[in-house]
Amino acid sequence: MAMLWKFMRVAKYSKTALSSKVKVRGIPTHSRHSSSKSVHSDYAASAPCSNTVELLGKSYPQDDYSNVTEKILSKVGRNLHNRKHHPLWLIKEQVKEHFYKHYLGRRGTPLFSVYDALSPVVTVQQNFDSLLIPQNHASRRKEDNYYLNRDHMLRAHTSAHQWDLIHSGLDAFLAVGDVYRRDTIDNTHYPVFHQMEGVRLFSCHELFSSIKDGEGLQLFEQGHRTAHKQECHTMEAVRLVEFNLKQVLTKLMTHIFGDGLQVRWVDCYFPFTHPSFEMEINFQGEWMEVLGCGVMEQQLVNSAGAQDKIGWAFGLGLERLAMILYDIPDIRLFWSEDERFLKQFIGPHIWQKIKFQPLSRYPPLINDISFWLPSETYSQNDFYDLVRTIGGDLIEKVVLLDEFTHPK
Repeated sequence: MAMLWKFMRVAKYSKTALSSKVKVRGIPTHSRHSSSKSVHSDYAASAPCSNTVELLGKSYPQDDYSNVTEKILSKVGRNLHNRKHHPLWLIKEQVKEHFYKHYLGRRGTPLFSVYDALSPVVTVQQNFDSLLIPQNHASRRKEDNYYLNRDHMLRAHTSAHQWDLIHSGLDAFLAVGDVYRRDTIDNTHYPVFHQMEGVRLFSCHELFSSIKDGEGLQLFEQGHRTAHKQECHTMEAVRLVEFNLKQVLTKLMTHIFGDGLQVRWVDCYFPFTHPSFEMEINFQGEWMEVLGCGVMEQQLVNSAGAQDKIGWAFGLGLERLAMILYDIPDIRLFWSEDERFLKQFIGPHIWQKIKFQPLSRYPPLINDISFWLPSETYSQNDFYDLVRTIGGDLIEKVVLLDEFTHPK
C-alpha cells in the first residue's frame, strides 16, 4: 500500500516573562515549551475511557463513531455566553434587549422568549434529521463533528433545537449556546464557538392583518418550487415573510453597529430554509458576512406540529459579531482567564463602546513537522485535534506545506 507523507508547519508564540494564561498578540500562550495548564469545566466531564463518556451527569457508551477529545470535553459547561461582562455575554444581552424592547406581544410582554441554557448534547436526529439534512450530506461526517456515539453528539449548531421548541408550542424564540465543529487552526476558527438562533412563525391572520384587503390572501397553495419560493407557499406569503425577516435583521445590526450601516443580501443554500440568504454588512470599508437566514422549510414546520403557520429563521455567530464590534483579533481570546482581557469589557451598561487593547507583542516560534500516515482513514482534522490536545491554545496556526505518496 502506498504511504502518504505529510509536512506540516506549526506556529506558536513564546510568553517570555509573562504569567500563565497570558495572551500574546491575540494568541493564548503558556510557555515556550509544550507544557500547559488546562481550565476545567465546572461540570462533570470525564476523559474518554474504554467504554463510556461521562458528561453533564449522564453516561454515553462509546462506539466506532466516538471521537470527542479531552480538550473538547473540558470546554463543555463553560457557557461563556452566560458569564457576566464577557464579550460574548455582552453581544447576547444586546441582541436580547433589542428583541425584548422592539417586539412585544398583545399584552405588552416580550414576543420572543430566550433559551440560553439548553444542553449541548443532542441526538443525531435533532442535529440533522429534524432539519431535513440528507443522510449523505457532507455536514454529517465524523471528520467535521464531535460524536459521543452513533446516536449522540455535541451540537454543531443551535438549529438542533428548532424542532423541539416549535413542537413545544413556541412561535417566536431565540436559542443561544456553545456549538462544536472540528476545524482548522488559525485566528478565526475554533472547535467551540457560540451561536444564536432566531425563529418567528406567523399565522395567516398575523401575516396579512396589516395588509389592505388582505382577508382573501392565503399562506399555502399547491404550486411548484422555484428559486424564490417553496411549492406549498403562496408568493404573497413568502414576500411578506422575507420582507419581515430582512427588516428585523437590518434593524438589529443597525442597533449594534450604528446608523448608516450598509447591508446587502446574498442568495445561498441551507437544507432547512428556502429561499435562503446570507447577510453582509459594510464595516470600516469591508464587506463581512454576519449571519445566515431564510424562510423555513414547511416540511420542518409541519413535522413540529405548526402546520397552519409559516416562518423565518436566522443563525448568527456571537464570536463573529464580537470580533468585529470590539476589534478582537483572535477567536481564542474569548477563552482567556487573564484579567487584563476580561476587565476591558466591564462597563456601566452593555452598550458601552469598547475597543480591545492588545496585551503583549512577542515574535512567533515556528516548528516544521513531517510524518508518515499509516492509514487511508486519516483526516486533517484528526491532526488538528491531536495538536489541540497536546499544545492547547498555545498553537496559533497549522499549515500543510507539502505531501508525498510513496509509490511502493
